[in-house]
Amino acid sequence: MKRLGTALIGCGAIAGVHLQAIAKLGLADLKAVVDTDGTVGRPTAQRYGCDYYADYRDMLKRGDIDVIHVCTGHDLHAPMTVDALAAGKHVLTEKPMAENKASARTMLEAAAKHTNVQLGVIFQNRYNPASVRMKQAIDSGELGKLLCMKGIVTWHRSPQYYETAWKGRWATEGGGVLINQAIHTLDLLQWFGGEVESIKGSISTDALEGVIEVEDSAHAHLVFASGATAVFYATNAYGVNSPVELELVFEQGRLHLQGDTLFLHQNGTSAVLSEPVPNDLGEKSYWGVSHGYQIRDFYEHVLDGRPYPLNGPEGYKALRLVTDIYESSRSGQRIRYTSLLNALT
Repeated sequence: MKRLGTALIGCGAIAGVHLQAIAKLGLADLKAVVDTDGTVGRPTAQRYGCDYYADYRDMLKRGDIDVIHVCTGHDLHAPMTVDALAAGKHVLTEKPMAENKASARTMLEAAAKHTNVQLGVIFQNRYNPASVRMKQAIDSGELGKLLCMKGIVTWHRSPQYYETAWKGRWATEGGGVLINQAIHTLDLLQWFGGEVESIKGSISTDALEGVIEVEDSAHAHLVFASGATAVFYATNAYGVNSPVELELVFEQGRLHLQGDTLFLHQNGTSAVLSEPVPNDLGEKSYWGVSHGYQIRDFYEHVLDGRPYPLNGPEGYKALRLVTDIYESSRSGQRIRYTSLLNALT
């Protein structure tokens, strides 16, 4: 099987997860890593036996690189992705797509223009075994109609976490807990619920006042076109990184996800439908193990020439919900949609 030449931009915390996944794939050869900070980038290149670049534009000139992983600060996702697509490279970018909707739209436009390459967006939690099982229960109708959902994220971020220059700022991070940490859970809610009819929410800075200019806590209420509803709460003001909790209530049962263990409660009995998959991420174990699943899926689609489903428009949905919670919080109004799936405004 053909192997793809690969490069990664941004050698921060999440880069190691991508690099480990690439190394285990058997479908790719890592050619280069890029970071403006040579004290980070050079050791990473040495560790993985590849070339180092300080400027991603120099790396894009290489003809032996097919796929680019974008693992930088949020405000750099759009310009790097647009340049990479124009250079004929497939792009897999970390979430969120960008720091705001306007930047994300430049990525969508570039992907629509350069149809010979693909854009994928990381939302690895869709690949968690428990998430797959929950989606199967919805699509099959085995528990009847989906009535309501809740998603709860109670994590911790210290003031030191925000010493990285781009974090904690509207212009570069695009927000706080919503756009960076809890966007995964919000994405799962909209993936499970389908077309969103409206959303109302609010944000606050409860524990990190004076440290960040963005929110550390948020809540929202969603109404779906199906009639189902969802409540959502997220905070970085908790004392630890507690397991994410999701609950889906159906006509004939209830699915309850605690961490990576999925329970079915039905007719007065409980059963485990999915258990945690062991991982070696240490203190970052709450990230889950599904980056590897998603990265493999992206590469297989590229190699087979099949359209990758978690593409730009699909990745845009969660970003739009995040930014509309911000707008709802500012205005105090519920945001209503004619079509969240297709509208790019």
